[in-house]
Amino acid sequence: MTATLTPPTSDTTPHEPYRPKQRTPFAYWRSRFDVKASPYLYIAPFFVLFGLVGLFPLVYTFVVSLNEWNLLSGPAGFVGLDNYVAELTDPFFWNSLFNTVSIFLLSAIPQLVGAVLIAAVLDQNIRAKTFWRMSVLIPYVVTPVAVTLIFSSAFDEKYGLINNVLQTLSIDPVMWKTETLPSHVAIASMVNWRWTGYNALILLAAMQAVPRDIYESAALDGAGPIRRFFSMTLPSIRPTMIFVVITATVGGLQIFTEPKLFNPTTATPGGPQRQYQTTVLYLWDLAFNRQNFGKASAVAWLLFLIIVLFGVLNFLISRRIASVESRFIAKKAIKKGKRS
Repeated sequence: MTATLTPPTSDTTPHEPYRPKQRTPFAYWRSRFDVKASPYLYIAPFFVLFGLVGLFPLVYTFVVSLNEWNLLSGPAGFVGLDNYVAELTDPFFWNSLFNTVSIFLLSAIPQLVGAVLIAAVLDQNIRAKTFWRMSVLIPYVVTPVAVTLIFSSAFDEKYGLINNVLQTLSIDPVMWKTETLPSHVAIASMVNWRWTGYNALILLAAMQAVPRDIYESAALDGAGPIRRFFSMTLPSIRPTMIFVVITATVGGLQIFTEPKLFNPTTATPGGPQRQYQTTVLYLWDLAFNRQNFGKASAVAWLLFLIIVLFGVLNFLISRRIASVESRFIAKKAIKKGKRS
């Protein structure tokens, strides 16, 4: 007798396939809005702040420049571009622009050269390098007013330290606060003393990011320290150099504190003959001494356009240098390939 085995029956029913829970339309749109709009919300505070303290004053200044506007009585009528025409024909404006460019060149070029040299020295393996790197930042920490007062005393024509040293060396004293070129040199020395170390640290950070193995490879190929510096270090930090040049240009064309406090005894801002009156100092004189906000706003916009022009020139020059250097490297690689 045989018995057949039947599989046990189960009361449990098979599981149904998983079906994702459908989201409500509100949850779907909320998720989509979060993906699309979150990046704009994160960067919105910057643009809101820029609009309040940057864009709005710029537009409002342009509106003021188109009107005859007194500091106390307010707007007196629309004059169009008359304020711009008046300033472009005013010799005081061109004198201030000449002084600004002169001081800028006397400060920016030595400042950039000194910053590169200091950064190159600090990039070496020297003792107490952290101490020296922090020391170059001390002039930047000192307030501009204190720096100006110290240098103004040192460059005093009668009792200043500089002229006393020159007289000790049997050299005639220099009229630092009376003549044009000496006053520009004195003001530029303040700017160089304060900003060279700051720019040196920025360039040093760029030099630290250059891979060290390329220096070792170049040294094995026989390249000396000077050749490595000009052929490898400077091309590698070109973007940082452009940044430093642009910031130095903007700051140099907006210089105000140093010429304003260089000679506090004079009644005319910028010296008795306006020999070191910069454009921003001339703007301040128009607005708060002559109470002519319309012309002062026109000068502000002219200076803004000049700064933009200098920035574009810096960009084009740097781009030209980069393209020339890339072609030179390509030609050199082709010649090297033909030799091999």
